[in-house]
Amino acid sequence: MTQATRTLLTVITEAALETVLIREIERLGANGYTITDARGKGGRGVRHAGWEANGNIRIEVVCNAATAEAISAYLQAHYYDNYAMILFTHDIAVLRPEKF
Repeated sequence: MTQATRTLLTVITEAALETVLIREIERLGANGYTITDARGKGGRGVRHAGWEANGNIRIEVVCNAATAEAISAYLQAHYYDNYAMILFTHDIAVLRPEKF
């Protein structure tokens, strides 16, 4: 089984940004992504997933390190100051590395 290291970029942010963020993530080189609803509490208070306009989403992108860095830098520069958003990365081992 072929295995390779890739980067998992996780973005947790306001659901209202979903459409624009997906467009930017793809433009910056991601081949795909997974989106799930998210809820929790942070520096901007409690976020519930029950009301769409007030909810958060979690976007996960498996990609190479350079793409994760490009997406992270862009999101930090354009969204961090005005939106609830956190980013984090992990190195992961993937099977079928040609997909990423």
